[in-house]
Amino acid sequence: MDFRLDDDQRRLQAALREFCDEQIAPHAEQRDREGRFEDGLLPKLAAMGLFGMYVPSEYGGAGLDVVSYNLAVEELSRACAATGILVSAHHSLCLDPILNFGSEAQKRKYLPKLASGEWIGCFSLSEPGSGSDAGAARCTALERSDGWHITGTKCFVTNGLEAHVVVLFAASEPQQARHRVSAFIVDRDMPGWRIGKVEKKLGIRASSTTELVFEDCVVPKESLLGERARGLRVALATLDGGRIGVAAQAVGISQAALEASLAYSKTRQAFGQPICEFQAIQWKLADMQAGILAARLLTWRGAWLKQN
Repeated sequence: MDFRLDDDQRRLQAALREFCDEQIAPHAEQRDREGRFEDGLLPKLAAMGLFGMYVPSEYGGAGLDVVSYNLAVEELSRACAATGILVSAHHSLCLDPILNFGSEAQKRKYLPKLASGEWIGCFSLSEPGSGSDAGAARCTALERSDGWHITGTKCFVTNGLEAHVVVLFAASEPQQARHRVSAFIVDRDMPGWRIGKVEKKLGIRASSTTELVFEDCVVPKESLLGERARGLRVALATLDGGRIGVAAQAVGISQAALEASLAYSKTRQAFGQPICEFQAIQWKLADMQAGILAARLLTWRGAWLKQN
C-alpha cells in the first residue's frame, strides 16, 4: 500500500477540514449539552455528500473509496464526535450490509434515499438479555402468509432516534441451536415498531442510543437480507467493516485532543514561561503525536484492505 494520499483525497480532506471547522465544531459543545443534533445539521451533511460516500454512483452515492470515507469520518470526529458516529454508523452498519448482501431490488429501493440523507440508517443486533452472544437472540421473526412477524426488543441502537431504516437481526428458526438468526431490512413505515428507552450517556450525548421495540411488526417477505438463517454471517461481516470506522472516529477525537493540548500549553504559564517550552511537556506532546500517527496509518491500512 502507498500511504500517500492522492490529489483527490487531499482535496477532499482539505474541504472537509474547512467545512467541519466552520459548520460542525462551533456547535459541538451545545450538541453534547442538549443531547441532540440541531435543526439543519443533517441537511448540511447531506449537501456535502456525507451520507453516501462509498455508495456507487448508480445508486446515488459519491462512489468514493473506503480510505476517503475514513478521512471524512476522522475530520467529522475531530470536530464533533457525535457527528462522526452518526455518519459512520449510517455507512458501516446500514449501507454496508445492504451493499454487500442486498438483492438488486433492495439496493434500488434503499440505497438512493440513504445515500442522499433523506433516510438515516441504523443496525439492531444487541438485546437486553443476550449481551455479545448474538446467536442467542430472543427477538423472533416468524414467517407467515402475509410476511415476517417480528417481535422483541433491541438495545444500544446507535442512530435509533434519527433512523428511518434498520438492519435488524432476529431468530427466524428459534428452535434450532445453530443457524437461528436471519437479517432483515425494516423501515419506519412498517407498523409495529417504536423507540423504547433512550440511554442517558456520560458523553457523545447528541449521538442517540436507544431501544427499538417490535410488537408483531409485519414486514414483507422480500425484506429478508441475505440468506435465511445466515444472519450472523451478515452481522459479523458488517461489524468487521464497522470497526474501521470506529478507529477513524478514535483518531479524529485524539487529533482534537492533541490540538487542544498544544494550544493550552502555549498559553499556560509556569515559572515565567509557557509550559510548552518545558521538555517534559514537549515529550508528552510528541508521544501523543506519534501514537496518533501510528493509529492513523493502521486505520488507513484497514480501509485499504477493505477496499481491495
